[in-house]
Amino acid sequence: MARQRAPRVVVLTGASGGIGRATARLLGARGDRVALLARGATGLGAAARDVRDAGGTALPIPVDVADFAQVDAAADRVETELGPIDVWINVAFTSVFAPFTEIAPEEFRRVTEVTYLGFVHGTRAALDRMLPRDHGTIVQTGSALAKRGIPLQSAYCGAKHAVQGMHESVRTELLHRRSHVRATIVHMPAVNTPQFDWVENRLPDRPQPVPPIYQPEVAARALVHAAAHPRRREYWVGGSTVGTILGNRIAPGLLDRYLARTGYGSQQTGRPADPDAPANLWRPADDTGGHDFGAHGDFDDRAHPRSLQRWASEHRGLLAAGAAGLAGVGGAAYLRSR
Repeated sequence: MARQRAPRVVVLTGASGGIGRATARLLGARGDRVALLARGATGLGAAARDVRDAGGTALPIPVDVADFAQVDAAADRVETELGPIDVWINVAFTSVFAPFTEIAPEEFRRVTEVTYLGFVHGTRAALDRMLPRDHGTIVQTGSALAKRGIPLQSAYCGAKHAVQGMHESVRTELLHRRSHVRATIVHMPAVNTPQFDWVENRLPDRPQPVPPIYQPEVAARALVHAAAHPRRREYWVGGSTVGTILGNRIAPGLLDRYLARTGYGSQQTGRPADPDAPANLWRPADDTGGHDFGAHGDFDDRAHPRSLQRWASEHRGLLAAGAAGLAGVGGAAYLRSR
């Protein structure tokens, strides 16, 4: 990715693993000054090295995004050490794989506090600093599951639906005040991240992303593109995301029955769950034994390294112009034939 002329100050939550980790590398390659927010010291340290090795500046800050005071203090530190925040990207989340009735109320609350309120806290901290300057961009990491709930992920789906609603409200408020602060959201497909190694799991088998699966770099490229082109209200990544969202608009009842029949099996590998696997619900998984999980999960052999649909989504204007050009050529040829 080409380095831009003026490095930006970017805050990235959930930076220690998965999509956040892959995004950190791309931001470093752009020469950005990147504040990395996450809980685990091991993953944060490794993410900071990735950013520096790629050519950027890294500021790792241990933060639990469920606590607004920690997020706000981190934002103050970023502006003191790196400068005014240009871009804030919310990625951090946690989850529980289990039927709704097997998730304790305190666990449901914890998922909501991290996966939804963490985005609220990040957005508020960003706006408190961006609005007085009338400059900045906020990017929310959404999901196809922000538009369509599936079995075994009620806490995560509920939180992502809430993020979608919050994003729409904030965006309309920014439009109302004619602000130059931009907000956009990027809805992701199933991604090959380490979450399936550390998620709180009550299923008999090890969990997996619902195929088709994409590599985290596909999601990261979409987030970086959205940060540079935030006028779009939302981006969809992956053909499966498009199919899920549109299918739910057209025939939600039919999709209910389909997911009831297939949703349990498609989210399990068929291999027994490891009872000793780390879980990051209450504490960072990478601090258990000092293991850095990185950006990728265990599904590299099944994950797609690119998405044609993502490219098409980001270049709709070019495709429309091309289609218009082809139509014009076709029309001229038809007239000549007449």
